[in-house]
Amino acid sequence: MGVTVLLLSSALTSCGLYKSYERPTDLQTSGLYGTAQTNDDEQSLGAKAWREFFTDPQLQSLIEKGLAQNLTMMQLELQIQEAQEYLKCSKLAYIPSLAVAPQGQLSSFDWSKPLKFYTVPLSASWQIGSIGSLRNAKKKAEVSVEQVRAGRQAVQQSLVANIANIYYSLCMLDAQLAISEQTAKNWRESVELTRKLMQAGRSNKAAVAQSEANCYSVEANLLDLKEAIIEAENALCTILGEAPHHIERANLSSFQAPVIETGIPLALLENRPDVKQAELQLASSFYAVNSAKASFYPALTLSGTLGFTNNGSSIELSPGKWLWNALGQLAQPLFQNGRLRAQKRVAEMQQEEAMLAFQQSLVAAGNEVNTALVKLQTAQGKRTYIDGQINALNDAVQATEALYKDNVTRSVNYLNVLTAQTGLLSAQLGQLANQYAIISATIELYQALGGGSLQ
Repeated sequence: MGVTVLLLSSALTSCGLYKSYERPTDLQTSGLYGTAQTNDDEQSLGAKAWREFFTDPQLQSLIEKGLAQNLTMMQLELQIQEAQEYLKCSKLAYIPSLAVAPQGQLSSFDWSKPLKFYTVPLSASWQIGSIGSLRNAKKKAEVSVEQVRAGRQAVQQSLVANIANIYYSLCMLDAQLAISEQTAKNWRESVELTRKLMQAGRSNKAAVAQSEANCYSVEANLLDLKEAIIEAENALCTILGEAPHHIERANLSSFQAPVIETGIPLALLENRPDVKQAELQLASSFYAVNSAKASFYPALTLSGTLGFTNNGSSIELSPGKWLWNALGQLAQPLFQNGRLRAQKRVAEMQQEEAMLAFQQSLVAAGNEVNTALVKLQTAQGKRTYIDGQINALNDAVQATEALYKDNVTRSVNYLNVLTAQTGLLSAQLGQLANQYAIISATIELYQALGGGSLQ
């Protein structure tokens, strides 16, 4: 008997019915980030909770409000609770079910004194199922809970990134509006100066008209910027589930850019909810294969009854007796028209599909990280050139305006002044756009590494 049990245990272990899911060792991860290097530093961007990454108090308040009021997040919370209830059911399958069914009966022949029958049974049933079936069902239910949680993390990650992007785009538009308003004021003063120069015979009507047209262009652009600000505020209010209103915010410099190391740990892709979901689907398919294998083994059911009954006489003459019985049933599938084998093959093919999907999720994640890094490095590289451009254009504006006002050599006309002023304004607006591009690329990299999904 001992040898039989030993052989049976060895067979069950070898067929994997009681094995837990382990990540495959043959995943293709070389060059996953492209030109980005990898290291083992655990303190990286994607490991930061969003409160550590976004330190602006006003932005933190908006994110908290969005997470609390977003309807999709509320739905996913309910789905997590549903999955947890299913997990409880799978755990309780290990426990026998109990039932009490009291019965009473009166029986009389030819209107004689009736006989009384009663039974107070307590029945128990324990459906153990086939070997390993309950364990694999429980494991699969546990994976389902984690899948729903990963789905919630994905929604949270996207929500956090969207709120932050809109918030900082508002900061950029505010800065562009401030520069445009100051430029419009300066150019309006330049129009008046040009009129005075014309009256003094040192300029002409063409210069006045050109300066006035340039000023009108900037003033019209102010309306476009104000419209863009209202649209961005309304978009953010929609995410928050609120009516349109003004969004309190800081300035563009409030973003504290984190220090980003050259290398990025490959293991950080585990923080990404989509990668988590793909691997959890692979784990679920692993337990599904085990369940399909378990269906080939016998299914065991144990049941029993313990009760108190009498033989129909009065209780005084015939007191009740204890009655018990026990039953064990073992069912071994023999012929199922190929159904069990087909189910096993389908489960194995679905496991292969899940493996390919997991590999693809890693490839997609690596490409997103590489793309975000290139965007960030490009925007940071342009910053020096744009700063130099603005310094040069400031000098050009000052020089052309001075030469035009002196107008001694008549080597500079007002068209030169307009060209320098327009170039400076365009460069200043471009500088703000590049600052936002750096912030946006940093947020994109943070999201690509799974950041924002952690509380």
